[in-house]
Amino acid sequence: MKKAAARNSRKSTVAKTSSVNNSSTTAKQILPRRAAATPISKSATKKSSKKPSSATAIKPAARQPTAPKTTAKSRQSLRFAHPFFTPTPLSERASVPGVGTRLLDFIQGNLEPIPAPTRTPLFTLAEIIGQKGSQEIEASGSIRFHTVGDTGKGANTPQGAVAEAMQADFDIAHPANSPAFFFHLGDVIYGPNKDQNYRPEFYEPYVHYPGKIVGIAGNHDGEVFPGTDPVSLRGFVANFCAPSQVVSPITGTIFRETMNQPGVYYLLDAPFLQIVALYSNAAENPGFISGAIPGQAQKTWLLKTLKTIAAQRKVGTRKALIFATHHPPFTAGGHAPSTAMLADIDSVCQQAGMMPDLFLSGHAHSYQRYTRELTLAGRSLQIPYIVAGTGGINDQAVPAATGQKTGDHIFVKSLKGYGYLLLEVSSSTIHGTMFAVDPGTHARSTFETFAVDLARNTVS
Repeated sequence: MKKAAARNSRKSTVAKTSSVNNSSTTAKQILPRRAAATPISKSATKKSSKKPSSATAIKPAARQPTAPKTTAKSRQSLRFAHPFFTPTPLSERASVPGVGTRLLDFIQGNLEPIPAPTRTPLFTLAEIIGQKGSQEIEASGSIRFHTVGDTGKGANTPQGAVAEAMQADFDIAHPANSPAFFFHLGDVIYGPNKDQNYRPEFYEPYVHYPGKIVGIAGNHDGEVFPGTDPVSLRGFVANFCAPSQVVSPITGTIFRETMNQPGVYYLLDAPFLQIVALYSNAAENPGFISGAIPGQAQKTWLLKTLKTIAAQRKVGTRKALIFATHHPPFTAGGHAPSTAMLADIDSVCQQAGMMPDLFLSGHAHSYQRYTRELTLAGRSLQIPYIVAGTGGINDQAVPAATGQKTGDHIFVKSLKGYGYLLLEVSSSTIHGTMFAVDPGTHARSTFETFAVDLARNTVS
């Protein structure tokens, strides 16, 4: 994954010349601003003379770049790689044509449209593993599942070592006590040729993993390459949002069915558990759930969903509520935090009158756990925010967590290396175990455990 310029902003020379608003972005060359595009509507699809592909349930819209707003003859060459390496305060800067007054403006102007769900964005456990499997888990009194992100490497790599270690949690004699699914935190495939790379970077590494795999898309899943991947999220949609669970031709002799998620954002409703799965778009840094190009549909859906859950709780149904975005709200290593995205999500939570019990992310290739302390409607809450980007692509440096407090969150634990989370959720508790995995020996060891008391909203 490309290094974000947010890491470079830690150096004193940049800190003196760049505003805080520029810190969460990449140091890539300035390109012509691209025009916003909207997802293809159902009516527009019906008018098309081309038949939709049966391999995908969603057809994301491709965007075409517009002509530069300034020509090579009329524009002066930039002194530095981007126009905001400057001591000029943000409030005093002149807007750069086609860019704005900060790199964040450029990033927001080059996000990707979010494909609309093909049906109501509600995904039940019974749709994933069958009604009988869902009922057995409910009868057992708890649900277990795996979660980690940032894989996309191959079978004979640390990704394969992590996948092998995860298999140890399955017990064929007691399927209800085995993980119900693997919730992938995004960045399934890296680089170009995503359609073809699903076999070596996804199906082959998990050839012996017995569980179903669902998840969210990461920035690399949504990135666009004009020659090989001209449509954002095409590969992810084909393999995770298919009309039904079928074995795709790309798998060859491997038997793993595609997943039939209703879209790239949805509510996974299971016994004891609800996961709000959100798409934080294709920027290297930071993440966004809404905006001029992504639109407001995902944010509007989130508010409606949370209000529905709040109403359910008033009549006695209380499940653990977990949020998942690929980009992390908090991170101390590998990437910058997505503070604007968090503010966007917080605003919805305030309107709905509820917060998540746990927040999961990937993106940074390390393990980090934070405890956020806040008050909602007069009630004190402790919420774990976890970065689990340890699925195998590589490992990134991360500072030691020693209880450092920044604003409303405390940095509790960190790990440089590989591994995965096993979460067990009951009607009263979320219990988490982070397993570290040695990429050489494939041995796993318990790095840490934690628990969330759902009645008291405390973390231990």
